[in-house]
Amino acid sequence: MIYTLTFQPSIDYVVYVEQMDLGKTNRSSRECVVFGGKGLNVSQVLHNLKVESVALGFTAGFTGKEIERGMQANGCQTGFVHLDQGTSRINVKIKSMLDGKMVSETEVNGCGPELHHVAVLEMLHKLDALTSEDMVILAGTVPPSLEFEDYRSILEKIYETGAAFAIDTTGIHLQEALRYHPLLIKPNQEELGEIFHTQIHSKENAILYARKLQGMGARNVLVSFAGEGAVLLTEQGYILQRDAYPGMVVNSVGAGDSMVAGFIAGYLQECGRLTAGVTMEKSAYERILRLAVTAGSATAFSEGLASGDVIRALMEQA
Repeated sequence: MIYTLTFQPSIDYVVYVEQMDLGKTNRSSRECVVFGGKGLNVSQVLHNLKVESVALGFTAGFTGKEIERGMQANGCQTGFVHLDQGTSRINVKIKSMLDGKMVSETEVNGCGPELHHVAVLEMLHKLDALTSEDMVILAGTVPPSLEFEDYRSILEKIYETGAAFAIDTTGIHLQEALRYHPLLIKPNQEELGEIFHTQIHSKENAILYARKLQGMGARNVLVSFAGEGAVLLTEQGYILQRDAYPGMVVNSVGAGDSMVAGFIAGYLQECGRLTAGVTMEKSAYERILRLAVTAGSATAFSEGLASGDVIRALMEQA
C-alpha cells in the first residue's frame, strides 16, 4: 500500500476576483473549497490515476473533521491522527483574473495546530504496520512546532520497516531525509538552488546539483521547472529531460504534487513494485517522466487537481 503523510493538511478556500485592488473591497466572481496539503494532493491525484493510497496526517477541530470527510468523499482512504487542540489550517488562495485569464495568485496560508510528542507517538504506532511492500510519501512543509527529533524518529521508523519512501519538502528536513536513501525527491528549480545557496539558471545547471543530491543519498531526483518541464536523474544514471505541455495555466497549486503522483504511478506501472534498486530500461524511465510531467501540466491547466480523464487526454496529445 502507498501512504501519504501530510503534517499540515488544510482546507483551501479559493477565490476568483476580477482585477483585484489591494486595500479595497473586492467582490469574488466565484469561489470553491478544496482539501489540500501536499500529501493530500498526491493521494487525490493517485486516486484519479487509479492507484489507491491512504492519506495520513494530523488534523484538529471542525476543519480537521471536514478535511477527513472531504477526502473520503473524494474516494481516498484516510488514517489521520486527531489532535485535541487547535484547528486545521484554512488557506486562502486569491486568483486575480483578467478577461478570463489568471494574471496573479496570492496566498495566505494558516499556521495550523501545534504538533506535540504524544501525537507523533500515535503516528509512529500507525507506521508500525508498514512492511517492505509499502511506500510512504512525505510531502509538504514541516511545521515549527514539530521537534526535529520527532521528525527524525518518523524517518527512522519508515526506514526500519523496509518501506520505500519519497519526500517533497525543503531545507534541513529534506537534507536529513537524504540519509535514509529516498526512492524519490522532487525539488523545484528554486528549492534546488536554496539547498546549495545558489541560483539554478538552466536544466544543465540543475543536473549538476541533482547529482550532488544523489551523492548525499537520493536515488531518483526529479527537478521541476514549472512551465519548462522537468529533469530526471535516475538511480541507474540516466539523465532525462521533458518539456511541459503548451497550454493556458489557470492554477499552480498542486502541480508539483501531481508530478510526484504521476512519477509514483508510472514507476508502479513499469516495475510492479515500489522498491529502490530495480533495474529498468531507459525507455521505462522515459515513460515514467512523461506521466509525471503530464500530470503536473494537467493540474496547471485545471481549476483544481487534474482528473484522470484530463491527464489521459493530455497523454494522447504527446
